[in-house]
Amino acid sequence: MKVILLEDVKGTGKKGEIKEVKDGYANNCLIKKGLAKEATAHNLNLLQGQKDSAQHKIDVETAAAKDIAGKLEGKTVCVTAKAGQNGRLFGTVTSKEVSAAIKQSLGLDVDKKKINIALKIEGFGDFAAEARLYAGVSAKFTVSVKEEK
Repeated sequence: MKVILLEDVKGTGKKGEIKEVKDGYANNCLIKKGLAKEATAHNLNLLQGQKDSAQHKIDVETAAAKDIAGKLEGKTVCVTAKAGQNGRLFGTVTSKEVSAAIKQSLGLDVDKKKINIALKIEGFGDFAAEARLYAGVSAKFTVSVKEEK
């Protein structure tokens, strides 16, 4: 009997796969426990629709990430911070502050978790940073830290 797996089943296959299994195993174990459903024409069409929908979602997210990466690539984002004695920062400049500066200056929403700063920003000057927006889509930019007046 052909079944569509709804969950990963050890020894049988992964979620979304179509497998040929014995009738007793399909009826008594997989279908009864909700791990699979019979591969009828209707169910196969539903599965294909779900796969197409998931692929479309990935395509849309990739296009949006490429758009943001194009706008961010090579730009300089200015962050102001309070200074202590000897021109040193109070604390460090974090990816949260960089994300807020990107939103303010460029109007782009970049999650703080996607921003990777090569070195800890503990002083003033220019620092290299990278935003990994999606799988295979990233943008390199510069973070310029200036003293707050």
